[in-house]
Amino acid sequence: IGNTFHNFVDGILIAAAFLADVRLGIVTSLAIFAHEIPQEVGDFVILLHSGYTRRQALAFNLLSSTATLLGGVLAYSTLHTMQQMVPPILGLAVASMLYVAVADLIPGLHRRPELHATLQQVLLITLGIGSIWLARSISGHFV
Repeated sequence: IGNTFHNFVDGILIAAAFLADVRLGIVTSLAIFAHEIPQEVGDFVILLHSGYTRRQALAFNLLSSTATLLGGVLAYSTLHTMQQMVPPILGLAVASMLYVAVADLIPGLHRRPELHATLQQVLLITLGIGSIWLARSISGHFV
């Protein structure tokens, strides 16, 4: 249920980004796609380990993923008539992603202080910054 709601919100974010600018919508879609693939694989494995068959796990994952489409269509049709809501929704999306980074990811970084783990973290953070720079270069926006 939580993942379905998360996917629904992803659909809203994609629609809001496309309403703001097509290039921003493409970059946002790619970022969400890159984020969702490992998450959905993880969800599939969790369902398998919880006793679901492969067919059941795949069906639940697909059902949950359709919420992205539903959220996108609903938001596009609704926000299209309420353009003034697009910037606050995009701001809320940014704020929620920053919250996740600060509340969940950063404390996890401090649990592994050894040099190898620190270098790995620095490399991954650098790749993250690089992907933001690349997205900005492609879209022409400050992403």
